[in-house]
Amino acid sequence: MRAVWSGSITFGLVNVPVKAYSATKRHDVALHQVHDADGGRIRYQRRCEVCGKKIDYEHIDKAYEDGEQTVVLTDEDFESLPEAQNDEIEVVQFVPSDQIDPLTLGKSYFLEPQGKSPKSYLLLRQALEDTDRTAVVTFSLRQKTRLGVLRVQDRILVLQSMHWADEVREVDFPAVRSRSTIGTKEKKLAAALVDQFASDFTPEDFVDSYQVELRQLIDAKLEQGEALDTEATFGERPDESGHGDAGEDAEVIDLMQALKASLDKKRGGRRTAAKKSRSTSGTTPSGTEKPDSKASGGRKTGAKTSSSKASSSKASSSKASGGRKTGAKKSGSSGKKPAKSSATSGEKSGSRRRKSA
Repeated sequence: MRAVWSGSITFGLVNVPVKAYSATKRHDVALHQVHDADGGRIRYQRRCEVCGKKIDYEHIDKAYEDGEQTVVLTDEDFESLPEAQNDEIEVVQFVPSDQIDPLTLGKSYFLEPQGKSPKSYLLLRQALEDTDRTAVVTFSLRQKTRLGVLRVQDRILVLQSMHWADEVREVDFPAVRSRSTIGTKEKKLAAALVDQFASDFTPEDFVDSYQVELRQLIDAKLEQGEALDTEATFGERPDESGHGDAGEDAEVIDLMQALKASLDKKRGGRRTAAKKSRSTSGTTPSGTEKPDSKASGGRKTGAKTSSSKASSSKASSSKASGGRKTGAKKSGSSGKKPAKSSATSGEKSGSRRRKSA
């Protein structure tokens, strides 16, 4: 398993060096597109509309069009943005866990502690467990600023990306606002049906039956000799080996000093605000000032996570046409190239980032 990101978690002046790994993977059988006449591999080519030449990825830039003009953005342009060099997961809020709407959650990453001592990692994990709160964070990954949450699962800190508030659509279906009356008998029958299906959720009990049947179909075709020579059909496969460079250990300041300094900083901010208030109005503030925090952009709702049962679908069998033999090669899942940078406490710029494919 390769790290996709390297940096540190910061809350207050506490620094927690970590590496991030993708928490999920796809189990789908890898399939290719082939010509139905001769089984030849279909490949897509990137061709320039001006010169007509086939273009490699290294010579491809991105562009923005406003309808009249086009602005070309190079890799150097993206790397020059301040957030492109940010290698920190910054905690901006600790919120009640039930305020995180599951609809806003995205991809998950396991966070592995780095450095000489995991004490700061263990402290953050314990704080989240004891307070039953979720940390709202901001971070940068693959040239994008992202919103996310930190939570604990099986003693591991998990970073989960979130959609920004304006990325979640608001809908209003007319049927939902219907005033149809639901009878007492209907309610009782629905409750009885729920009781029949009631149980504890066990993910291991559910299987992707479509992929199982597809694998069985492929194996049957291989056993019956309905296959083509893979190398002759698809050509030689490129070498996909390669590993990311090991990141440098981040400098970790004394944990107790960092905690005390963070608390003193917050208290100092409240005292300063109180003095300014007295000097301008001559009255004592009646309430405790809330510490400033960056806008999280996340939607807070009271919705709690609900587990839904997966229903398996069966694939329809189809007859082989024309007696033509086709084949598919089983290929492993391709891993993403790591987009990582070396992390040093207190430095938010100057780190080199590997461009992900």
